[in-house]
Amino acid sequence: MLSTYRLQFHHGFPFSAGQAVAGYLARLGVTHVYASPILAARSGSKHGYDVISYDEINPELGGAEGFRAMSQALRSQGLGLVLDIVPNHVAVGGDDNAMWLDLLKRGRSSRYARWFDIDFDERDPVLGNRIHVPFLGEPFQDALEQGKLTLVDDPARRGFAVRYGEHLFPLREEDDEEIRAAQQGAYRDHEKLRPLIERQHYHLDYWRNASDRLNWRRFFEITQLAGIRIEEPEAFDAAHRIAFSLYEGGWIDGLRIDHVDGLADPAAYCATLRARLDALSPSRPDWATPGPAWLIVEKILAPGETIPANWGVDGTTGYDFMDQVNGVLHDGRSEPTLASLWSEISGRSASFVDEEQAARREVLEHGFEGQLEQVVDLLMALATATGREVDIPRGAMRRATSALCCQMRSYRTYATGRNESDDPGPFFIAALEAAHSQPQAEQLALDFINVAIAGAEAALPTDLRRTAVQRFNQLTSPLAARSVEDTAFYRYGRLLSRNDVGFDAARFSLSVPEFHATMQERAVAQPRAMLALATHDHKRGADVRARLAVISENAVSWGVAVESWFEQNAAIRPEGLDRSDEYQFYQTLVGTWPAGGLEAARNYADRLSGWWLKALREAKLKTGWISPNQPYEQAAEQFLRAALDRTRSFAFLAALDEFVNGIAPAAALNGIVQLILQCTAPGVPDTYQGTEFWDLSMVDPDNRRPVNFSHREQALEKLADESALLPHWQDGRIKQNLLHLLLQARLHRPELFVGGAYRPLRVTGSRQDDILAFVREARDKVLVVVLPLRCSDALTPELMLPADWWRDTHIALPGGEFFFEAIVGAEMNGREVVPGEGSADIPWRVSIGRL
Repeated sequence: MLSTYRLQFHHGFPFSAGQAVAGYLARLGVTHVYASPILAARSGSKHGYDVISYDEINPELGGAEGFRAMSQALRSQGLGLVLDIVPNHVAVGGDDNAMWLDLLKRGRSSRYARWFDIDFDERDPVLGNRIHVPFLGEPFQDALEQGKLTLVDDPARRGFAVRYGEHLFPLREEDDEEIRAAQQGAYRDHEKLRPLIERQHYHLDYWRNASDRLNWRRFFEITQLAGIRIEEPEAFDAAHRIAFSLYEGGWIDGLRIDHVDGLADPAAYCATLRARLDALSPSRPDWATPGPAWLIVEKILAPGETIPANWGVDGTTGYDFMDQVNGVLHDGRSEPTLASLWSEISGRSASFVDEEQAARREVLEHGFEGQLEQVVDLLMALATATGREVDIPRGAMRRATSALCCQMRSYRTYATGRNESDDPGPFFIAALEAAHSQPQAEQLALDFINVAIAGAEAALPTDLRRTAVQRFNQLTSPLAARSVEDTAFYRYGRLLSRNDVGFDAARFSLSVPEFHATMQERAVAQPRAMLALATHDHKRGADVRARLAVISENAVSWGVAVESWFEQNAAIRPEGLDRSDEYQFYQTLVGTWPAGGLEAARNYADRLSGWWLKALREAKLKTGWISPNQPYEQAAEQFLRAALDRTRSFAFLAALDEFVNGIAPAAALNGIVQLILQCTAPGVPDTYQGTEFWDLSMVDPDNRRPVNFSHREQALEKLADESALLPHWQDGRIKQNLLHLLLQARLHRPELFVGGAYRPLRVTGSRQDDILAFVREARDKVLVVVLPLRCSDALTPELMLPADWWRDTHIALPGGEFFFEAIVGAEMNGREVVPGEGSADIPWRVSIGRL
């Protein structure tokens, strides 16, 4: 596994389209296609994470036949396949998931009752041991009286059902005889229909009651995605049957696991999955890729967190690398200036930690109230079992649990409840200490929770404790995602390039030594992990972040520019538009402003509008998804359209053009630097579809727009020397060319890139803090990488760096008499690099040396 290329399959880009680009991807130099989920999904799905059946490959994509045809085409070009799978949840509601519909019809007696993560014994008297089904757009009584609930035939289950729009709610078999005797027409009377519905295995409810009443686990706050108990052997076998068959047949070479932190026991799941794949490996055909299956997990790591070795996985999907490489592009000296500017403009805290804490409290209270209460119930049951309920009232337990959840910096603890004694990990201990330090901390309750999670008391009932640990972990995980990435990241605007999936937004930058240290750790701990720069979930494209990072090199001039934009747009600003929202709008304009200006980008205003509406609603300050504030949203839209209208905002747009053009060369260099790091750092680089050209995308669905592959194929066929492409770097061909050359180098010298040691090179001189230089070593070969950082003040419009920028820089190369061959960038020779000799040159240097 040397490199991957992510393809997003959907009805507009089926397997036949993937088959058509096989030759291009092979020429580009990737070794594996990394495919989005392929199982049958909700009709029209653009992503495939809303699985409705484990039994078939999505017919909208081409089905099993289309998949095998694509796989054969890829194999004929020397390419393998990696599959994205979704063990955590399936799509529910609607009328298309037979598992869900069977559950509704048969309740506890359904074969799927143990598959879905349901608590039938929830003590809510309204539910009465039934499944909560909050899919109504209005209260139940209103839906009934308005005739929106109708009795219909349900031939797929040989009975009857209630229809509500696109939703189908099957009725119990024991009601069939009564319905036939009364005839269906009789149930047009809602007073007759009501008792029929109320005696079903489910309770129909208004969607707004889900957070308080739901008695089954869902994906984050999305009621249309229900959690699966993948630890149930039958559910595990069903969910992986097709993937195992494809792996055994040699059609795929690895798996990417979606949202592993949502599972009850990620460690046990990953170990089981690895064992099953290893057992299938000897049955694979001779032509299949040799070696163990590549297994990576989508897991967001807290700063300093690593995946335990006993998980048996190759690493993460690369959000952590995105954060690290982005951090080293930022100039940490500007952080106080930018933080103060943000606080002054917004009136909000300059500290991200403050924003995160507020978001955690709000989201826990409004989005996960039901799950919180369930965890508190379990902890109180444990307290009762050990005689502690007298000392710890339920209110105290609830406050302690809330405080602990809000202080967690990792997605979950590492306790599983499977062992008598568990180590919950350092992040739980840190959260416990932080919660204890609060002035009104519930000390007794916090101590008891610590005992319960760690299993430090023998009297704790084993099964009850295991459930409590699992539910605690399955609460802190979605809480972290929704409060940090989907709330605080949209509220905090110090510099938006530091707010992306998996990023440590509290940390503004990484120094060169810190970056080297993380790469050395990576080379040891997860040398085969994925290295990502862009994903289907990113909040802004890799080159948007690279461009915004340039602002950190001159924060003062940025502040002056922004203040002038506020003044220039005073005449078009609607009353009440928040300055913090307007500031984030300006940052997004700068980051995504197209080459050639406004006229050069089709639908740019519409794309920007989609981003801003989502950002405003996710922030949940002026508007939101649950209760949209339409007047505010309309005011923001009005401002956006006016700001992009040259007849109304000529001076502003001219100033914006000038600012973006001024930082564009440095932004492009940042983009190239992060690309080179992605291809040379320890790990497996992934190219998200289309991002071999400049990636100026915004949050989804903008980052999932169709890719013009024919344009990219034509560009690859016309490869040119770097120096010839640099004057035209805006067209993106230079980025594609560098990626191609680096991927080809990985193909020809895999031992350097996969498993090769990582060692920083000694840099001396006044620029030593602004130069990344390292070597990858394997036997008699070395890969040397030298990259400049933070040189926007010196870079030429053609991305050339004058020799005098390097000043007195000296870089000591590895010992020995090496003959160097440049892969990309300027040549290097001898035992020392002295870049400051000569005239302006290509700034980057990547060479392979042989003894």
